[in-house]
Amino acid sequence: QVQLVESGGGSVQAGGSLRLSCAASGRDFSKLGMAWFRQAPGKGREVVARIIFSGSSTLYADSVKGRFTISRDNAKNTMYLQMNSLKPEDTAVYYCNRDPNAPPLPWGQGTQVTVFS
Repeated sequence: QVQLVESGGGSVQAGGSLRLSCAASGRDFSKLGMAWFRQAPGKGREVVARIIFSGSSTLYADSVKGRFTISRDNAKNTMYLQMNSLKPEDTAVYYCNRDPNAPPLPWGQGTQVTVFS
């Protein structure tokens, strides 16, 4: 079964950038639609961006459209989230997992993103 490890979070001033990575173990990663999720304090987990197995099609939440870019490198079993023009409201723990239309894999620890003004 694929296991997921998120990294790349940190603290950044508003307007700054971060690049998150999601490293997947297992041989099936290249067959899976994937997504980035986030959970802010006191809020539920929400989908931020989605990408199909080949990487040729992506979808974004309205709140991040034009600022975030999801991508993947199936040869490296890794997915990325480039986050630009960060806002304080982007502060959350970010997770990667399968596309929300599919049963989730075990959740990783996530990576904390904190944006200060």
